[in-house]
Amino acid sequence: MQSARLLGAATTVALVASFAASPSAGAATNVGDGPINPSLTTISLLNTNDFHGHFTKDFACTVTTAQKELGAVFLSAGDNVGGTPFASASQNDTPSIDYLNALGLQASAVGNHEFDKGFNDLTGRIQSRAQWTYLGANVYRAGTTTPALPAYKIIDVNGVKVGVVGAVTKDVPSLVAADGIAGLEFGDPVAAVNRTAAALKDGNPANGEADVVVAEYHEGATEGGSATLASQLALGGDFARIVTDTSANVDAIFTGHTHQLYAWDGPVPGGTGTRPVVQTDFYASHLGVLQLGYDPATKKVTQYAVSNRAVTAPTAACTTDTRYQAAAGIVDSANAQADVIGKQAIGKITADITTALKADGSRDDRLRESTLSNLIAQSYVDSINKPGRFGGVDIGVMNPGGVRADLKYGTDGTVTYADAAAIMPFNNTVQTTQVTGAQFKRVLEQQWQPAGSSRAFLKLGLSSNVTYTYDPNAADGSHITSVTIGGQPLDPAKTYTVASNSFLVAGGDNFTAFADSKSTIKDSGLIDQSLFMEWIREHNPASPSFAKNGVAVENQPSEVTQGKDVTFTVSGLDMTSAGSPTTTEVEVFLGTTSLGKFPVTKVLTTAPPFPTRNETATVTVRIPADAAVGAQNLFVKAAQTGTVVTMPVTVAAGDGPTSSPTSSPTSSPTSSPTSSPTSTGTATSTTSTDVTGPPVVTDGDQNAGNGGNGGLLAGAGALFAMLLAGAWVLGRRLS
Repeated sequence: MQSARLLGAATTVALVASFAASPSAGAATNVGDGPINPSLTTISLLNTNDFHGHFTKDFACTVTTAQKELGAVFLSAGDNVGGTPFASASQNDTPSIDYLNALGLQASAVGNHEFDKGFNDLTGRIQSRAQWTYLGANVYRAGTTTPALPAYKIIDVNGVKVGVVGAVTKDVPSLVAADGIAGLEFGDPVAAVNRTAAALKDGNPANGEADVVVAEYHEGATEGGSATLASQLALGGDFARIVTDTSANVDAIFTGHTHQLYAWDGPVPGGTGTRPVVQTDFYASHLGVLQLGYDPATKKVTQYAVSNRAVTAPTAACTTDTRYQAAAGIVDSANAQADVIGKQAIGKITADITTALKADGSRDDRLRESTLSNLIAQSYVDSINKPGRFGGVDIGVMNPGGVRADLKYGTDGTVTYADAAAIMPFNNTVQTTQVTGAQFKRVLEQQWQPAGSSRAFLKLGLSSNVTYTYDPNAADGSHITSVTIGGQPLDPAKTYTVASNSFLVAGGDNFTAFADSKSTIKDSGLIDQSLFMEWIREHNPASPSFAKNGVAVENQPSEVTQGKDVTFTVSGLDMTSAGSPTTTEVEVFLGTTSLGKFPVTKVLTTAPPFPTRNETATVTVRIPADAAVGAQNLFVKAAQTGTVVTMPVTVAAGDGPTSSPTSSPTSSPTSSPTSSPTSTGTATSTTSTDVTGPPVVTDGDQNAGNGGNGGLLAGAGALFAMLLAGAWVLGRRLS
């Protein structure tokens, strides 16, 4: 079996030792790839998480093969439905439920996406069709500690009673529409699991009894892969509490929600061994396989073996398995029906328009800006401002978690109904709300998520008229240094109308500044998925924009002085969406006057601080001695991407004569910088062939100040003038 244990032996020993006190029912030994001791009773469990309707024959064969090989029970950590691809979403996720039924899923933690269409939909349509039991020990009736869902399920495995306890992230209220979960409260998942596990181990048959307890948490680590358990515990938050505070009554921990891949050996409170802590990635890419060795004499789990099996193509043996045949038949039927619905072409694109790509090339890096999220945000503005709709929208905003697929060019750029529908499968309505400039700035600040959140940063998609700068090293709540709307500085007191989906408008994903605005929300009555398809039809062909709306600026100036140098660093100039160009040079403007071109270094800054950033330029420019005094804009433009960084500044008078501005700050340079360098690092005049001010200091001489190149050249000019004068006098005397 493939092993995904990523914690080093020394670290494991240290972590376990910190919890050592006395042997516990939850402490066991990982036997690695070796077999469970035959003297023990083997309990085999299979697990998935964040399935999200990705039914395939590959996954069906992987599950049924493991079931036949191990006699295993199939479980889930939640998000089986909701956020699903077109084949499932277009049929209200019925094929997904039927598929998991066919594979014999027996119990699942409830995930946040099970609440996408409300609690009544979960307990009605979904649970009535599902043959497995949804568990939510921390889902309470409001004002009580009475679970609104079953807290556990007892399953007999090889004569051993296995109690499966389920709990969901307490962040559900920020992840789904508020009206769908009215009357519910979501408590501490660890406390709920511990309470339930204690009841299952208290010897009282009236509240359920189990020999072995397994926790299914729809919450998990922020990173998997090459990350270690130690690094994740060091971050604190809910996952650290799940690992370290879950009672020793629990023998194994399955997790989900964060879409990560890991199988770690976790410490046990008061124990001398470890217990497995597992997550299986997402979209049915892997299958968690866990075997527990239970000693009937001591009534303890003393051994375990754990792995994450990569899903592979169906084998010949699967085709004769009746359970596989049933699941495969559902796949075929659902895909055939989806093909009929989805083949209709609705428009074209000129190139791939995607989410941000991770370092390994996979999609959906929610920490980075993307061409697709920005495009969706722009579609909100354009669509609500159409004639016949209530209009008045200033800003469009899109949450990255709502973007579930990419627009790929393919062979000819055709976009079908299925392509567009798969991008936003949640069927939220499009709404507008009003915020002040100060509140919108707080929305942007909330991209840096609260401590302990599943993701430290969530990059919002924004309409093309919004740009901002930020200081990555600033304290929480102080990252945003400037914002422009339509090229004008954000007015903190002005009211702006924002269009987005109902989930985000209600304060979802911890963007509570929207909900805190207490503004009257207008519902367009349009479903985001349908609106996006309409937009694609009307903007045919659509193209990706690689212009960044958020760029990091360190040492950002707010005041500059005539004839003086100013130095700052810009980073995060480029996107990571498919096809994103790499910036190699930027040009700096004060208003419409070019101050020079500067090379860009291709470098990736790692997090923290968040977000990570690529492409960096350190710029030193000299403000012209005759620059207009007062409010102006300092611009940094990257011609290769179209990115324009806008920094409002006040120009102060220098030592020489001054002039006053004749108008308000220029919104953008009127003369676009050339894409090819003209002696990189040297300013080029855009106003006259005569020199009207001191030379501009560029990257080629960053240490030059008032006594740098400008002084040297001025001195050279004076000396040259004196020599000419001397030659003229000498000529007069000799004539």
